[in-house]
Amino acid sequence: MKRILIIEDEIALLTGLRDNLEYEGYEVITASNGNTGLSAIREKRPDLVLLDIILPKMNGFEVCRRVRREGIRVPILMLTARSEEGDRVRGFDCGTDDYLTKPFSIAELLGRIRAILRRTENGQVQSPPDRIKIGSVIIDFKRFEALRNGAPVEMSRKEFGILRHLAMRKNEVVGRDELLDRVWGYDRYPTTRTVDNHIAMLRAKIEPDPAHPRHLLTFRGVGYKLALEE
Repeated sequence: MKRILIIEDEIALLTGLRDNLEYEGYEVITASNGNTGLSAIREKRPDLVLLDIILPKMNGFEVCRRVRREGIRVPILMLTARSEEGDRVRGFDCGTDDYLTKPFSIAELLGRIRAILRRTENGQVQSPPDRIKIGSVIIDFKRFEALRNGAPVEMSRKEFGILRHLAMRKNEVVGRDELLDRVWGYDRYPTTRTVDNHIAMLRAKIEPDPAHPRHLLTFRGVGYKLALEE
C-alpha cells in the first residue's frame, strides 16, 4: 500500500483529500503546518507528498527546499491557489515534481498521483535538471541562460519551461496536452497549436538544421521527444 502525506492547513480540504485517497486504497498521513509536515517526511518516509504552498510556520517552498537539501527524493506534488507563472517556476526550482492549481477535481489529482507513482516505482524520481547540453547549446535552467558556443541565445520562460519538462522526461515522448498543462497551467492554455509554434521557435534556436531536427523530435499524433546523449 502506497503511503501519501498531505500537508495542508485548510481542514475541510485536508479531510476531503484524506477521505478520497483512503477510499482509493492509499495509506494517508496528514500535517497542518510546514514544521510538522517536514518532520513527517523525515520520520514517516511517504511514497508521495501533497504539499500546499501557503502554510503556517513554514511555507511549502521552504519545506520542499529543505527536503531536497537533505537528499530526500520523495516525489512532491504542490497544491496551491496561486496560478502565476513565477510561482510555478519557483516551485520547480526548489525541487517539486508536479504542480496543481486549486480548484482541481479529484479525478485530475488521482491521475497526477498515479502518473507520479508510476514514474517512481523503482525509487527513481525524475527531477528537473539544472543544466543540459543539446548539441552545441548549453541550457542553464537555474539562470535561465542559453549559450551556443559561448554566445547567448535568447529564449522566453515558456521555451525554457518546455525544454525543462522534456529534459525531465528525456528520450520519452511527451504529449502536447501534458506540455500545456505543466508549462502553461491546466486552466490557461488556448490550443495545442501553441506548443507546436513554440517547438518551431526552439528548433530555430537549438538545432543545426531546424528542417531536419536531431534533438527536438516530433511524433505525429503523439507529441515531442528531446533526444539527449546519455
